[in-house]
Amino acid sequence: MNSAMRKAAILLVLTGMLLSACSTNLWGTYDPYLTPTPTSVETVLADPEPCPTDIILPLSTTQAATPTVTQTTTFLPSPTGTPTSVVVTPGTPRLIYYYSQSGDSLEAVALHFGVQVSEITFPESQPKTGLLNPNTTLSIPDLLSQTPTTPSRQIIPDCELVYSPCAQSIKSYVSSAGGKLSNFHEYMATAGWITGAEGVQRMAFGSSINPRMLLAFIQYYTGWVQGQPKPGVDETYPLGYHDPLYPGLYQQLRLLVRELLAGYYGWRDGTLTILTFPNGQKMRLAPDLNAGSVALQYMFSRRFNYNDWLQAIDPVDAAGFPALFTSMFGDPWERAQVTGPLFPPDLTQPDFILPFEVGVPWTLTYGPHPAWEQESALAALDFAPPMDASGCGESTAWVVAVASGLIVRSETGYVVLNLNGDDFEQIGWVVLYQHIATKDRIPAGTWVNAGDHIGHPSCEGGMATGTHVHIARKYNGEWVSAGDPLPFILSGWTAHAGSQPGQGTLTKGDKTKTASLVSSPESQIIRKAGE
Repeated sequence: MNSAMRKAAILLVLTGMLLSACSTNLWGTYDPYLTPTPTSVETVLADPEPCPTDIILPLSTTQAATPTVTQTTTFLPSPTGTPTSVVVTPGTPRLIYYYSQSGDSLEAVALHFGVQVSEITFPESQPKTGLLNPNTTLSIPDLLSQTPTTPSRQIIPDCELVYSPCAQSIKSYVSSAGGKLSNFHEYMATAGWITGAEGVQRMAFGSSINPRMLLAFIQYYTGWVQGQPKPGVDETYPLGYHDPLYPGLYQQLRLLVRELLAGYYGWRDGTLTILTFPNGQKMRLAPDLNAGSVALQYMFSRRFNYNDWLQAIDPVDAAGFPALFTSMFGDPWERAQVTGPLFPPDLTQPDFILPFEVGVPWTLTYGPHPAWEQESALAALDFAPPMDASGCGESTAWVVAVASGLIVRSETGYVVLNLNGDDFEQIGWVVLYQHIATKDRIPAGTWVNAGDHIGHPSCEGGMATGTHVHIARKYNGEWVSAGDPLPFILSGWTAHAGSQPGQGTLTKGDKTKTASLVSSPESQIIRKAGE
């Protein structure tokens, strides 16, 4: 790990103010977690809303009513703790300060808080596009003060949810724990017999979910990691997903991962703002949560109604998942302070070239779409080589390295390029190539320069209806969306998402290439010499 990654870069601002006898959180709803906690919202208003008697209410399709303010001035702490006067006229929403978190964009924050981007005030030094630098001060109208929300306490840092610098190999842990998982084996058509630890590690690599997070869930539901298995666990569906298409531990992990991905990346892009419990009750997600905490809240809301859900996510309840995770692997917040934010300030993508040779016409077949599983970030682009016929055929065209780095994995259909040049796939910029043919596929451990051959496009490694290459980026273990706020740029061509996954364009100056499954001048790209 480089020295920059080891610097403590997270400022945990702990503030508190007595609002009323029943204790409310920042949004006027009952917060059952009264212990101070890391949070990115530092202000509370002088006149709190009364505590609702029923925390779970069906949300209206219209915006929550704007509270009437009778005072003319409210005092909001600045980042340094110095009170700042904000004038509020009657009938207008009150303002709060929100300190941006790693991975935030203005568009997503606006959706979290139920406001328009134009209603958010931010420093002039902060660009209007791209990722927000962590701890940027945003002034936001408080439109959710009368809307019941989930607890705003953050329960897991982002770096413990994704396969990030916080993650470590779990093989030795499984062996030393001595539970059922240490002797567990199951058969996979693509890999033969694998151990329990190997299955967890494979799922972690593919989805980029922290393997320790997956181990903790296995322990939570089955007891297979430590000591004796819990009674009544169905070994066909050990994680409780009774779907005949997903039997066995590995396939059950796949369903678990899909829910974690949906929560994490749904929060990242702002499309997820409301939880729906099995009984149909709904609740708005607290807008100051981080993506990792939302992933857990969302996953548990898929199987538990409110009371059991609340216990499962409670950081201080010994029967809750956060307490189990800490007991297994230590304090996750301490590790997060050491590694710093997943997206550091002023992050930019390195120079990448298009993933094919100069002078060969390829087609942009799919714009930004999920990198891994349909619930993942829209981090991938698809390119198809020139072919005599449609469908899955052998191609002699070469896929090339988009930048210099080390090939850290090369297996059935997949090649992974690490720009850091080391074996730690969870650190820095990493590029995934999918559907690389076995023939001539570059072996792991090979150093490549930009433009060097990786292999040939194919239909190997996952579902595919035609020969192509699927390419996606990660940074510090998190899938990075191919469109805004940090767009995929290849040889100067900038990716833009469409209204639906798979749609979209690449633009360069006044030129535009539109994703299409049919090769045409509008979708065809030729990499030029010097690009």
